[in-house]
Amino acid sequence: MTVHGADGAGGADALLRVLELLARQAPPAQFDTLLDEARRTGLAGEELHRLERAVDLAGAVHAGRARDTRREAGLAALTDTARDLTLSYDLDSLLRVVTRRTRRLLGLDLAYVTLRGPHGASYVHTSEGSRPATGPGARLTPGLRIAEGYGLGGAVQLHGGPVWTADYLADERFAPSGSLDAGVHAPAFDEAAESALRAEGVHAIVAAPLRSGDTVVGALYGADRRVRHHTPEEIGLLAGLADLAALAVEKAGLLDRTRAEVSELERDSSRVRTSLARMRHVSEAHGRIMNLVLAGGDLCNVAKAAADALDATVLIRDPGGRPLAAAGDIPGLDEEAVAKASLDAHARRRPVLTDDTWVAPVIAGSEDLGGLVVRAAGGLTGEDERLLELAAQCVAFLLLMRRSTAVAEGPVRDELLDDLIADPPHAPQQIAQRARRLGVDLGRPHVLVLARPEGGEQGRAVVWASSYAYRLSGLKTVQGGCIVLLLPGIDASAAAKAVAAELSPLLGHPVSVAAAGPAQSPDGVGRIHQEAHRCLDAMSALGGTGSAASAQDLGFLGLLLSDDNDVDGFVESAIGPVLDYDAERFTDLTHTLEAYFASGGSPSAAAEALHVHPNTVSRRLERIGELLGPEWQKPGQVLEVQLALRLQRTREVLARGRTTADPARQPGPPERGA
Repeated sequence: MTVHGADGAGGADALLRVLELLARQAPPAQFDTLLDEARRTGLAGEELHRLERAVDLAGAVHAGRARDTRREAGLAALTDTARDLTLSYDLDSLLRVVTRRTRRLLGLDLAYVTLRGPHGASYVHTSEGSRPATGPGARLTPGLRIAEGYGLGGAVQLHGGPVWTADYLADERFAPSGSLDAGVHAPAFDEAAESALRAEGVHAIVAAPLRSGDTVVGALYGADRRVRHHTPEEIGLLAGLADLAALAVEKAGLLDRTRAEVSELERDSSRVRTSLARMRHVSEAHGRIMNLVLAGGDLCNVAKAAADALDATVLIRDPGGRPLAAAGDIPGLDEEAVAKASLDAHARRRPVLTDDTWVAPVIAGSEDLGGLVVRAAGGLTGEDERLLELAAQCVAFLLLMRRSTAVAEGPVRDELLDDLIADPPHAPQQIAQRARRLGVDLGRPHVLVLARPEGGEQGRAVVWASSYAYRLSGLKTVQGGCIVLLLPGIDASAAAKAVAAELSPLLGHPVSVAAAGPAQSPDGVGRIHQEAHRCLDAMSALGGTGSAASAQDLGFLGLLLSDDNDVDGFVESAIGPVLDYDAERFTDLTHTLEAYFASGGSPSAAAEALHVHPNTVSRRLERIGELLGPEWQKPGQVLEVQLALRLQRTREVLARGRTTADPARQPGPPERGA
């Protein structure tokens, strides 16, 4: 279209042309061309001024439309970014989406996100557009630490809003001596971060805060490697993207916390299920053990049931530490440590662990009934400890049941033992039948123990004796202030010591205990009862009150007190090792002993009598000391050795006499025990 400048029609045509270009959304260059053509055709004055005004307005419309387009694009980008953030739950992926969109929408060379650490400093978490490292110096890559208060990040943290600069390296506000706040705030200097910015060649930087409530948790940066002035629309778009990045950080943090809570709930649920299973196991095991006790099971069965339930070795012991029952064996058991743990366990009234061994108290009220010693290869859990306590209670219940049974049967059992030791004795056959009905086999060897408490009340000792006799399948009665126990066994001395060791601590004062036996028939019980009485009287006469012994323990006094006068046993206990040594090696230690005593204990005089060198006698005496022990020359043992030598010599003379009287006997050395 040709613009005519001579008349008004030309001006009107020019305005119409502007409207046409505006309607077609023509580029600004065509509007400039229209003005140039109007001037060439002579359009001037008011008409030219109106045309220029119309072109300016068209440019403003065009610019507004461009801004609207950019705004729509930015809003669309924010919408797309928000949608993308809902698709991923990984913080790295979420922030990569934000930095990638920031760089593309704003036409930036570099975009990165920093997050605050726990101690105030920040670190680069995600970056887009960083140059590859080709030389020394850091880059704006993930992991770079940035000091608190440094650069734009410090300003964002301080003000809580976007901060930008067209040329960071030349901006005096961010120099170490500069100030963003009229002298109130001096930015920190971070050599590593400064070096990274220079290595990246950054000039223009804009930063927007990542806010979580009123707290700034990081910043979103956009940077150019050229000087650039950012428009308000660009800064607003960056701030919107920063808000989305903050939401991503919150989302990731919330997800992490949720995952941690879910994991903790799962662990709690697993622990609860495990605990319930263990509690059910404890309840069932306790029920089995208690049913076993109520059904009349013995301690061995209870120990085995507890061992199966705990998957461990279980020992049941009495208050003195002696074994009552066991399920397995514990090698290398430290008895001293177990004894200390037992005291602690009874004081605390709960199981105690020493090294790898548990000790549980068996108690009834304040009474000590013993303990359980347990060793488990895999250790015991809290529920196992509870089961151990319950097993100890079951053992205590069983022991109390035994005691109650013993007390209930006490009069009948007492009467049986009274008849056994009566003088004259009752009919042996009837007594044997009565004993069988009570579960006592008098055909087995038995020893008789007399226990005399030396002070205090006797009632507690009698109750204990009933339980003790019942536990060992024996009998008990009380006569003349003494507790009488008939117990299965062949070692009277050991039985006396066992009774004293258990009864004395229970009463808290000394107990004199004497024992005799064994007897293997009902008619022998009266005899060993009298022998035990003589032994107890001899202990009192010798000042042995509060001790425990048998007739055999009294040496030649026991020989005199004993009804069967066991000469062989006395000789064997006094000089048996010397006699055996002579018989095996054809030596003459016995004659040396006799010569030594005959010479008044002089080795030289004994050597003359034996026609040997004094050194020979000295060596023989040393050998005798090795055989009889280091105290063989003390007065008490010397007397027994001399008496045994005389008895042995008398037996040899009698043996030779029998050989001379009977020519049919073959000559030979005298027999031991003849």
